[in-house]
Amino acid sequence: MVAYKHMNLSDRIQIEQLLSKKTSLKGIGRNLARDCKTISGEIKGRRIFKQTGAYGRNFNDCQHRFGCPETEICGKGGCKKKCCFCGLCHADCSIYKKEICKRLWVPPYVCNGCDDRQKCTLEKAFYNAKAAQQEYEEVRSEVQGGIVITENEAKRLDSIISPLVLKGQSIRHIFTSHADNIMLSEKTVYNYFAKGVFSAKNIDLPRRVRFRPRKSRNDHLKQDKACRTGRTYADFMDFLHKNPDISVVQSDTVEGVKGGSVLLTIHFIQFRFMLAFWRDANTAHSVQVIFDMLYSLLGHDDFTRIFPLCLVDNGSEYSNPSAIEQNSQGEKRTIFFYCDPNCSFQKGAVENNHSLLRRIIPKGKSFDGLTQKQVALMMNHINSYSRKSLNGLSPYEAFRLIYGESILKKLDAELIPADDITLHPSLLK
Repeated sequence: MVAYKHMNLSDRIQIEQLLSKKTSLKGIGRNLARDCKTISGEIKGRRIFKQTGAYGRNFNDCQHRFGCPETEICGKGGCKKKCCFCGLCHADCSIYKKEICKRLWVPPYVCNGCDDRQKCTLEKAFYNAKAAQQEYEEVRSEVQGGIVITENEAKRLDSIISPLVLKGQSIRHIFTSHADNIMLSEKTVYNYFAKGVFSAKNIDLPRRVRFRPRKSRNDHLKQDKACRTGRTYADFMDFLHKNPDISVVQSDTVEGVKGGSVLLTIHFIQFRFMLAFWRDANTAHSVQVIFDMLYSLLGHDDFTRIFPLCLVDNGSEYSNPSAIEQNSQGEKRTIFFYCDPNCSFQKGAVENNHSLLRRIIPKGKSFDGLTQKQVALMMNHINSYSRKSLNGLSPYEAFRLIYGESILKKLDAELIPADDITLHPSLLK
């Protein structure tokens, strides 16, 4: 006898072949040098049930299938076929009673090698070596995968994690807020998602969804290059080298649909904190109006402290930098620099933060119906979302540590409770 050794594919192929030859379970056991109970458990545990009919007849497992005169049980008029030949109507019949082949209850428990298989219309069971080996490998993989929690524990974790994931929150953010309740590693939770342990699925995890590759762009430069003199990316890097402690702000435009309203985003790299403002059109004047409004709200001292330097792309909306750099009295209030053409990666921080915005307003959706109040609400949820790069703090909290609560109130920013954060289109409905 073979002791403590798992069956392999060769053993299972031999079982399938011997079953087709009507070999008894004891005979199969002798051939494989295994106990007949092992063979019996293998066959019963890995057999496959199939609802197949016989030659010229559909599947029908009703006890009354022979000589049954019933017709048109399904309600389709004009059908002249008896329902016992249909294969579909027996499920709707009031006198239907399931019949199970008695041979499936006794050895060899399968229809392999059965002489009556070609004329039987009952549900059949087969032992297939390849399918049995695949099932065995899947079970072994699950056991080695380490799902060691009980069913009740899985339900408890699901009640915490899944509702927050469906709100658009990441596993990292959920862990920051509920570390004392989850008591598992992030990697383990991701593995449980992959194995379908939770009601929320892999596709609900924002970072598990892969984006399409970006199309290459061959657009010509949209603005007068003269405004970039002394404000190129090389000038920006040189300025940073001379002023290493200065805070950098990045700005960009987010489009809904071509020709429609847009959002101006202003991103504070150090804190991952981002502001957004609705504009009815993507014009240079609308950008100037927003910066003038912020200057008026904050005052000269706070504005120059918060916006010492701004890095933007080459869009036409930034084609009048001097109007933003100076106030109405000609005083310097900020400095503008431009990325190199078609090099959006040079301001990658704001581009990456747009991915959170796109969870709430997907690409291709128009901004025309939005209000600034809705945009502010959206940014409050994004800025309250904890970040790994901030050691678990949210951008709101990091910004508040340096600039204080009063500045945030002027910017119409509020902290949203962790469990109420929603990064999903439902936020704006």
